[in-house]
Amino acid sequence: MEIAPETSEDWWEVEALLDLCFGPGRTALSSYRLRDGVDPVPALCLVARDGGAIAGAIRTWPCAVGTRPALLLGPVAVHPTRQGEGLGAQLIGAVLSIAPTRVILVGDEPYYRRFGFRRLHGVEMPPPTNPGRVLGVGDWTGVTGPVTRATTD
Repeated sequence: MEIAPETSEDWWEVEALLDLCFGPGRTALSSYRLRDGVDPVPALCLVARDGGAIAGAIRTWPCAVGTRPALLLGPVAVHPTRQGEGLGAQLIGAVLSIAPTRVILVGDEPYYRRFGFRRLHGVEMPPPTNPGRVLGVGDWTGVTGPVTRATTD
């Protein structure tokens, strides 16, 4: 398995994997409003290839919490034929090993706790996100407020 940065040539294949794993309605989720019109962080968007085919992918986006910068992790997807092999964990670990700042995601704390994620209090994702699923890793001391799209300059 080779993990490498996603390239522009990977875009359609990654999108097909995301649709397969999450369904085409995935873009209606509130987290996608934070991604609209914002480019992902290239160094933190990875694909896992096995024999040339993409077996997994992860993307990371800039965002802001209150007035402070952060990174929004996700989506992370693993092809159904490769799930249960630890590939998602490898992709998450690879991103977190190089992420320069605090990272936020919406997910299940029992799963993400092993990567250091904990529930964030006082951090508000766009509705209708369940506040109990808003998790973060990194230094969140004094960081509160709404999660908003990163501004593009």
